[in-house]
Amino acid sequence: MGKIIALANQKGGVGKTTTAINLAASLATLEKKVLLVDADPQANSSSGVGVDIANVETSVYDCIVSDIDAHEAIYTTDIENLDVIPSHMDLVGAEIEMLNMADREQVLKNIFQQLVKEYDYILIDCSPSLGLITVNALTAADSVIIPVQCEYFALEGISKLLNTIRIIKKKLNPDLQIEGFLLTMYDGRLRLANQIYSEVKKHFQELVFKTVIQRNVKLSEAPSHGLPVILYDSESRGALNYLALAKEIIKKNTK
Repeated sequence: MGKIIALANQKGGVGKTTTAINLAASLATLEKKVLLVDADPQANSSSGVGVDIANVETSVYDCIVSDIDAHEAIYTTDIENLDVIPSHMDLVGAEIEMLNMADREQVLKNIFQQLVKEYDYILIDCSPSLGLITVNALTAADSVIIPVQCEYFALEGISKLLNTIRIIKKKLNPDLQIEGFLLTMYDGRLRLANQIYSEVKKHFQELVFKTVIQRNVKLSEAPSHGLPVILYDSESRGALNYLALAKEIIKKNTK
């Protein structure tokens, strides 16, 4: 039975999609069968693993709104062991269409029940909001990774996300755990980055991943080529960081 991990933070620009793409690719490289689900209307995770968004016929939107079998929305990628359910800009309106659905918070959970036996990991890239689709992702997930940018406003909004997680645990998904806080865009030369690291570590202690994602130009360049960084430059710092994160998650989940 696979593990479903949501990547969530309602603050944009924290490295959430970068993490979804590169963690998925790194887990696949380590011979885990991985499904990346793009639940963000911007569809950056989809294009970041080489999916041509303009030619997507069936997306996560169709699974949610039209009850299409999720297997019809799965696309393969150039990385062995890595599949993706892409997003579509129509997903913007999906939350309004979901309002009249019975059990509207459980839609994604029901979709993934068909798939969870077929993969080791299902990673959901959530949109930078706490709307109904993100609530669906957290209701379906076993755990959540929270990327935290090493910048001044990093901790702003985390309390809101943690409050949402608490409510979901209480009302919808009592088994939801925090997989970990992931520090991204870290530059060890900056005093501020080190202060943020210390503060997050002080607040959340063992919930903070040992792996830190350092600032790396190759990480920024890779998506424009439709490639995860491990295919774009496997020796780069970004590729090595995400490989280390994948190993840390595998180790944590095989105890």
